[in-house]
Amino acid sequence: MDKYNSVIPAFGHMIHGADYNPEQWIETPEVWDEDMRLMKLAGMNSASVGIFSWSMLEPEEGKYDFSFLDTIMDKLAKNGMKAVLATPSGARPAWLSKKYPEVLRVTPERVRRLHGLRHNHCMSSPIYRKKVSELNKRLAERYKNHPALGLWHISNEISGECHCELCQENFRSWLRKKYNNDIDKLNHEWWSRFWSYRYNSFDEIESPSPIGMQGFHGLDLDWKRFVTDITVDFFRCETKPLHEITPSVPITTNLMGFCPAIDYRVLAKELDVVSWDNYPMWHGDNQQNVASTAAMSHDLMRGLKGDKPYLMMESTPSCINWVPYNKLKRPGMHILSSIQAIAHGSDSVQYFQWRKSRGASEKFHGAVVDHVGHENTRVFKEVSELGDILKKLDDVVGTRVKSEVAFIHEWPSAWALEECQGFQRHEKKYRETLNAHYTPFWKNGINTDIIGAEADFSKYKLIIAPMLYMTDEGLIKRLAEYVEKGGTLVFTYISGLVNENDLCWLGGFPGGKLKEVFGLWAEETDTLYPGQYNMVRLSDGREYKAVDYCEVVHPQGAEVLAEYTDDFYKGCPALLKNSYGKGNAYYIAFRDTGDFCNDFYCELADSLKIERSFDGELPPLVSAHSREDGEHKYVFVENYSDKQVKLKTGTVYENMLTGKQESGNVDIDGYGVKIFKLRK
Repeated sequence: MDKYNSVIPAFGHMIHGADYNPEQWIETPEVWDEDMRLMKLAGMNSASVGIFSWSMLEPEEGKYDFSFLDTIMDKLAKNGMKAVLATPSGARPAWLSKKYPEVLRVTPERVRRLHGLRHNHCMSSPIYRKKVSELNKRLAERYKNHPALGLWHISNEISGECHCELCQENFRSWLRKKYNNDIDKLNHEWWSRFWSYRYNSFDEIESPSPIGMQGFHGLDLDWKRFVTDITVDFFRCETKPLHEITPSVPITTNLMGFCPAIDYRVLAKELDVVSWDNYPMWHGDNQQNVASTAAMSHDLMRGLKGDKPYLMMESTPSCINWVPYNKLKRPGMHILSSIQAIAHGSDSVQYFQWRKSRGASEKFHGAVVDHVGHENTRVFKEVSELGDILKKLDDVVGTRVKSEVAFIHEWPSAWALEECQGFQRHEKKYRETLNAHYTPFWKNGINTDIIGAEADFSKYKLIIAPMLYMTDEGLIKRLAEYVEKGGTLVFTYISGLVNENDLCWLGGFPGGKLKEVFGLWAEETDTLYPGQYNMVRLSDGREYKAVDYCEVVHPQGAEVLAEYTDDFYKGCPALLKNSYGKGNAYYIAFRDTGDFCNDFYCELADSLKIERSFDGELPPLVSAHSREDGEHKYVFVENYSDKQVKLKTGTVYENMLTGKQESGNVDIDGYGVKIFKLRK
């Protein structure tokens, strides 16, 4: 297995950088020179610049001033650093909003927004597209041969929707294309005879609104798909001049994990490399949940481009100012949480922000350089220590994460489940359920991928699809083929209920051939009130608590492995296994509190001989993940507790940070990491 090339061509180092806003200090340019000194001292080799610089670069319409950016680009190059150069479309200048108010978004209530905030622009707007394209063309032409230019960063956290008349017309055109200009086909797929929702023409359709059509699931789902597609179309318009003028410079934009705003799998097809913003809330009541949830998000982002490395574009070196409680990272946690990203496939650690703003809403958000302005702070010292660590990881750059386990996550399925008026109306807890099934693998140091319905299933020994509410004919066929050829598949309650347009499958759940794959029929789902529970008893006598959902299932060839102990469905199956072709399909009919998932998946992983990253038992709150290049395996062991623990292993590892060999009893400090190299 060869490793990929580095994200920035010919730059074979971990990218260590931050969002840099030098225009905030344009009146004191001596700060810029101090920034260069401090960046090198902190082991930084990149800076993201220009992200919200439109009002500086084009202070008046058609009048451009690149002087501050010229100076910064030159300073970065002189100091051996690369620029992650952003296009500033995420926040427009006031003159643009005043002269062209049509670029501002219209809310679902059909009210035009005033100037302000980020991403307050209509992605359908021709004038906004024109202005963005003009500025991006000038940026590309000006810096195409600049030695600092390493990567294009498009806008910032692209998201949001507009309900103006232009977007309405674009939505109708999108629907005409999807339904072959056949309004009867749309009416059928939306089941519009319900509540007299039927349309006579596409011209009658409007986007969802709290003062109009709402809770109409076919409309809601297609609107979200349209928002994704218009966002991607805007993205193509914005990147067109960059592709034409700088074809060899890779393009990214910073995503936001499981953000429900748009389908990142669609947007990712336009990116050369995925990057994302990572802001876990450490040191709360459940550190394990925070750590495993962050790990799962890293895996999701990596999976958007197969197994290619990705970038952690933003993180905080200390605190987050926009969450309810601005808790500081404890000593060691910054390095630990940064190495977590590297372990899951990131080739960067980058921050928001480099230097704290003096004013405005993020002046108290964490930064490498505090308001005091010098390097003698705890945070700066930890960032510098991490910089030294990253310099020792050149061999890891471009290596891959190899996984034998995958979870299926599809944005449209999650959207439809959230909108579904059934089960727990407002707290279906899909993401929490996904994490509950993911955590046992995290605890046992097993690499996992988060994949979509179009992924290659054949390379996985085990595929898990918790609460996969929506399944189309193609996915059903592919899942059946996967099991038939020897794969192991796990489904849960509330899976396979609707097709791609949110129409319930007829003939019983799960829909289509899945009943044959799992050898069962799921008749109904009991939603329990908070505090209520049932018990599930395995055939070996072990018992587990069932909460929230208990599905009533009838075996049709499947082997019953566990039954409910109470209520009218006492004795009904709660866990089933079905042999299908050369493989096996498991169906978990209840939601547990975590103990069952942990035991079930540990036993399943052992039976399938799934590889673990670290050769040794992992104590509580310690996890391990690995990357490899065909010749070597790089193992990252992470301790999320504040206590030193001892690892026991019979394998001899090379410590990449000390160069020493370690085996037997290995100590790892509280909030500490070990990075090992092992020849395969």
